[in-house]
Amino acid sequence: MLTITNLDYRVEARPLFEGASAQVSSGWKVGLVGRNGTGKSTLLRLIREEIAEPSPESAIRMSGKASLGWVAQEVAPTDETILEVVLAADHERHALMAEAETAEDPMRIAEIHTRLIDIDAWSAEARAAEVLKGLGFSDADLSRATREFSGGWRMRAALAGVLFAEPDLLLLDEPTNYLDLEGASWLEGYIKKYPYTVLIVSHDRELLNRCVTHTMALEHKKLTVCPGGYDAWLQLRAAKVAQLESQRSKQEAEKAHLQAFVDRFRAKASKARQAQSRVKKLEKMQDVSIPLAERTTPFHFPAPKDPLSPPMLHLAGADLGYGDDALILADVDLRVDPEDRIAIVGANGQGKTTLVKSIAGRLKLMGGKLTAPGAIRIGYFSQDQLDELTLGDSVLDHVRRALPKDTPVGKQRAKAAQMGFSHEKVDTNVEKLSGGEKVRLLLGLMSLDAPHILILDEPTSHLDIDSREALIYALNDYPGAVLLITHDVFLAEATADQLWLVKDGAAKPYDGDLEDYRALIMQADKRQKAA
Repeated sequence: MLTITNLDYRVEARPLFEGASAQVSSGWKVGLVGRNGTGKSTLLRLIREEIAEPSPESAIRMSGKASLGWVAQEVAPTDETILEVVLAADHERHALMAEAETAEDPMRIAEIHTRLIDIDAWSAEARAAEVLKGLGFSDADLSRATREFSGGWRMRAALAGVLFAEPDLLLLDEPTNYLDLEGASWLEGYIKKYPYTVLIVSHDRELLNRCVTHTMALEHKKLTVCPGGYDAWLQLRAAKVAQLESQRSKQEAEKAHLQAFVDRFRAKASKARQAQSRVKKLEKMQDVSIPLAERTTPFHFPAPKDPLSPPMLHLAGADLGYGDDALILADVDLRVDPEDRIAIVGANGQGKTTLVKSIAGRLKLMGGKLTAPGAIRIGYFSQDQLDELTLGDSVLDHVRRALPKDTPVGKQRAKAAQMGFSHEKVDTNVEKLSGGEKVRLLLGLMSLDAPHILILDEPTSHLDIDSREALIYALNDYPGAVLLITHDVFLAEATADQLWLVKDGAAKPYDGDLEDYRALIMQADKRQKAA
């Protein structure tokens, strides 16, 4: 299906690929993994021919007349309905349906209708609706104009379009970034059943373990493909490193033995020839090299120096929303205690962000009461804050503004270094930072005053898997309370010990765990399909 041969590619002076080769067979579901900045998205652009192949020796080839599909950009805001946009994504069906309206030649009309039957065109609306509803759209949404939806929901519509078109090779670049836990679970099942080939870039460890048949790793400018999901690849990589370490150990022992013989007998005439032979053998030996593991900068959330007694925060009979005509959650009764680890679950649009904004004081209560001590400090992170960074200002500028005015420059730089920014990066303007680096900056700024509660609303969308693991370690070391909204099941399971469910205008504790919640989602999906 897809063959990559001897790929060399560099961005300016930085090489991304050096002699990289890989092969993907038809029907494989392949997870493309690698650290941020290694070139995963660049590889997808090369496959899509958005950028030219770098040299005649490099080749990226697809088999036969295979069709290629990807999510290019969000759907444009127009008067077309969401359902119409998704149906138009199947270009062949769309063209045939349009031609059927104007064709006059009986033979051509017969050909068109035969082909429409072959591609199951008459069930298209039902199939498109199933995809849209799986991604979180309601029945009423299907007939709404695309201009009525936010950019995030239009991205979902673009994803729905490419899934509906069912290309022979489907390229997905971080498809869960705009999905909630329900949408991600549905997508996982869809990819498993997808009849053709999929190449998916994702940092969602559970998704990669559950729905891919093979893992393609981009490391050290090379591509390697192995069967199984992300954990299987980790085990294989660890086994290869262990094997190389064993080989190097044996080689070093052999070198020491040969060198000892040479040192001992080089000056002895009767052994000179044997000593010279061993010198030549030593010279011919190629060192066994072990690839250096790339270091991930840890996250750090300082402990509050003035711990508070429970409950630190209590919502009682609270009504939450954006005004009298936009009540989202009613009669909320929840409390947060020191060291609580709470994951907030529920479909997009149910009010998870409304709940945490109200707790963080970013949104006034419409009714009820929020009780918290005056000394409480709350650190709040949201993806929306990425747009709040000041363009043209450096990392150091943002850190300086967040610290007291009399903070020495040395301490400002030390704080930036603690966030993961080296002396080369600290003077970089924020618009030149990667998405992961911007997240690091915002998380660091959020925790400068050692908050009692951390509220994290989808913190991992721009982080690679290693950085997500570093975030898990930091959250588990942090002694304060954590409220977490995330579609990353691995992160939630590794950090949270209780759940809040936001659904149907209510927010309350959920007695089960994430597996119980996943089963609840799948059961509801089956009932919906049956209906």
